[in-house]
Amino acid sequence: MKFVDEASIKVFAGKGGNGALSFRREKYVARGGPDGGDGGDGGDVIMEADENLNTMVDYRFVRSYKAESGEQGRGRNCTGKSGEDLVLKVPVGTTIIDEDLGEILGDLSVAGQQLVVAKGGYHGLGNTRFKSSTNRAPRQTTPGTEGEQRSLKLELKVLADVGLLGLPNAGKSTFIRSVSSAKPKVADYPFTTLVPNLGVVKVEAHRSFVVADIPGLIEGASEGAGLGIRFLKHLTRNRILLHLVDMAPYDGVEPADAALSIARELERFSPTLAARERWLVLNKSDLVDEETFAERRQAVLDALEWEGPVYSISAIKAEGTDALCGDLMSYLEECREREAADPELAEAERELQNRMQEEARERIAELRARRHRGPDEEDDDEDFDDDDYDVEVEYVP
Repeated sequence: MKFVDEASIKVFAGKGGNGALSFRREKYVARGGPDGGDGGDGGDVIMEADENLNTMVDYRFVRSYKAESGEQGRGRNCTGKSGEDLVLKVPVGTTIIDEDLGEILGDLSVAGQQLVVAKGGYHGLGNTRFKSSTNRAPRQTTPGTEGEQRSLKLELKVLADVGLLGLPNAGKSTFIRSVSSAKPKVADYPFTTLVPNLGVVKVEAHRSFVVADIPGLIEGASEGAGLGIRFLKHLTRNRILLHLVDMAPYDGVEPADAALSIARELERFSPTLAARERWLVLNKSDLVDEETFAERRQAVLDALEWEGPVYSISAIKAEGTDALCGDLMSYLEECREREAADPELAEAERELQNRMQEEARERIAELRARRHRGPDEEDDDEDFDDDDYDVEVEYVP
């Protein structure tokens, strides 16, 4: 199934039913009085997170959704039937944004979580409601109100604890195959990975975390090169990033230059994401001798001015991966314990993620606007004069 992580839809809540104008008509009952019932409420539009979904491809084909309207009231004080709520299922990890207002309505991060995105209209009142001691036969009713209408943007961000970052063919997919049961496609050409992949890493019986593998970045990705930066937004939910560097590149690019280019692209995409906890993982240690590996390792550290954790691994042979996964598990557990003990720290983490997602959203929108914009016209110069560029031709007989 095609992986779709964004969709724009329109939702219409149901209209409330009108109140009824009716009077009691019965044999032997004179002046029966009003008996018009109220209308029914309009149905709501509700978004629900479903753990069985992993793409929003269905919302690419059907873009308009309308809930059922409430029925009109009837005589004998019969209330109209309320409209059925419309429940739209989306993958877990979906952010719902009102496109007109530009505000986030909610974030569905737990399976079964629901969010009302459009409230149904209120029912109209029948003429029974207007009966009084001075008005025994009212002919007044009220119509049902219109339901809410919204233009929504749905954004899916995969839920993972660890995100993999690096150039194409750096070994990200091989790493996730080595440490988890996930089997993403692996080949000896760039951009083998076209969509994000998730893998569950089980360190022990009841200790595990989720790793996200996204398509590789290249130089100029922030300007739309390669697959661009649209998949970088999936890293905004990650607790920690692993920057994989190919220490035996097939194209002859120096590992230090490759690592530096990724760091620059990440900084251009989101400064907050670039400041996130990041560990350096030097891959393919089995393809070069120890002396060459040590030289390239030092060059990478110097180019990045790196002071954080550094790991040397061979993903295809699973060398060094156990120690890396063990340290990742310990770090994630420490983070969870600190947040559980300190609510302010947990709130700061949520604000940080919101800031990263906002920066990612703005950067992607800017890139898309640039793509849709035609070639820039030459700037008008107030001092421009056609005569300045006239060529005087002299004909010689």
